[in-house]
Amino acid sequence: MGKGFFKVPIAVNEPIKSYAPGSPEREAVLKAYREMFNGMLDVPMYINGKDITTGNTRTMSPPHDHKHIVGQYHLAEKSHIEDAISTALKARKAWSQLPWEQRAGIFLKAAELIAGPYRAKINAATMIAQSKTIHQAEIDASCELIDFLRFNVQFMTDIYNEQPESTSDALNRIEYRPLEGFVYAVTPFNFTAIAGNLPACMAMMGNVVVWKPSDSQIYSAKTLIDVFKEAGVPPGVINVVFGDPVMITDTVMSSPDFSGLHFTGSTFIFKELWKKIGNNIHNYKTYPRIVGETGGKDFIVAHKSANAKQVSTAIIRGAFEFQGQKCSAASRAYIPNNLWNDVKTKLIEDVNSIKMGSPEDMSNFVTAVIHEGSFDKLATFIDQAKADDDAEIIIGGNYDKSKGYFIEPTVILAKDPKYTTMCIELFGPVITIYVYDENDFSETLKLVDQTSDYALTGAILATDRYAIEEATKALQNSAGNFYVNDKPSGAVVGQQPFGGARASGTNDKAGSAQNLLRWVSPRLIKETFVTPTDYRYPFLGE
Repeated sequence: MGKGFFKVPIAVNEPIKSYAPGSPEREAVLKAYREMFNGMLDVPMYINGKDITTGNTRTMSPPHDHKHIVGQYHLAEKSHIEDAISTALKARKAWSQLPWEQRAGIFLKAAELIAGPYRAKINAATMIAQSKTIHQAEIDASCELIDFLRFNVQFMTDIYNEQPESTSDALNRIEYRPLEGFVYAVTPFNFTAIAGNLPACMAMMGNVVVWKPSDSQIYSAKTLIDVFKEAGVPPGVINVVFGDPVMITDTVMSSPDFSGLHFTGSTFIFKELWKKIGNNIHNYKTYPRIVGETGGKDFIVAHKSANAKQVSTAIIRGAFEFQGQKCSAASRAYIPNNLWNDVKTKLIEDVNSIKMGSPEDMSNFVTAVIHEGSFDKLATFIDQAKADDDAEIIIGGNYDKSKGYFIEPTVILAKDPKYTTMCIELFGPVITIYVYDENDFSETLKLVDQTSDYALTGAILATDRYAIEEATKALQNSAGNFYVNDKPSGAVVGQQPFGGARASGTNDKAGSAQNLLRWVSPRLIKETFVTPTDYRYPFLGE
């Protein structure tokens, strides 16, 4: 067959559509939303290119209207997981040997399908399943996923181009081999883009995948499956299973051919999975790769030189977009006393203008949290803050789950910088603020660093460049993504590779080539042109 050094399109970030009143994209997504909301979706598992139904089903409901059923999904038995593993291993030989440009073509096609004919559908599905506003759905399910697919193709070619030096007497080259065996993707509810990227990026590098989406994201995961099928992902390359997470994980990790875990979710679960891998380490043919992005207790620090309106806006956008259900969401803030009155006034004014309700009404900024468990947890912490002497709820604090799981945007003012909600990840539209003495900036930075086990994102707001430099140094291990004069969220593929350390994960930076390197095993090949025929080196001469 013909050969060439092929080039892929230079990746550019997908433009974000406005969905302004009267725009065609607004009408398209509303049409899709209403049709899907009033329909009944049956979601089978997907193994070896076939839809697998079991009759053992669970229903799916929107968080903002939890009594309304929009579909059902089928639960796996252990035999289905074993089938997914065996079929993946059978598919591996052909897939791993497929020329890279053919794999690139598949995932570039997937990006174009999402950018075009699937855009309204995948956004509507994300609005229904995860209660995202259209803006949050657009930047997640459409733009970020398109960016992941396009940039990962470019990163893949950059990796393959990274080669060692050769000399006149030897040719050196590196092959970037897929991992031996199969890999396991476990994806969260909160980002459709992450749900698509975790299995896709591993498959793009030639691996075969068993993928378990979150139970709360299966509705929109079905659209991802449809896109992968239409894009031409071969049978057996990405296998999708639903059901008991313990049974699925135990079956996957008991296989000697298990070679990698790509995970986004809770810190506790990730540690438990790591423990399972460790307990099974003697059974594996190779050392599994472990990549995880977990939780965060993300911070905003305002310096006395900061602009109060900017601080307030960073808090509201950082804490309340998507109901605070981002690993990067602002969850604690440190405000100097010289700014506090102005920040508080602006916060109250802005929060009072926020509308809350169904994402179908595009004037709503806040919708529902993901499920009853999340609602109850948040309600408990809010009630505790109401009762505690060292905390005060200054904004919000109300909640209602009669129709949907609605938590009001809530601001807690803590007298104690180590108050519970300053330390524990809540994953909801609740932020806790501590007001510090404007002259204690350096001490406050130490406090920020030492308060949380997490180190995912953080932000400094200041006009004083010396203060920015001090914070950047003092907080270098406190956040894997650090923002200057902005909210601590909103990483863009190719611009702000995402990840954190400490209890926040392995910091393998999704949205960059660094993550893809985890899913290949390099092989160095040295070819000597004139092979020696005498063992003696010159130093042995007389």
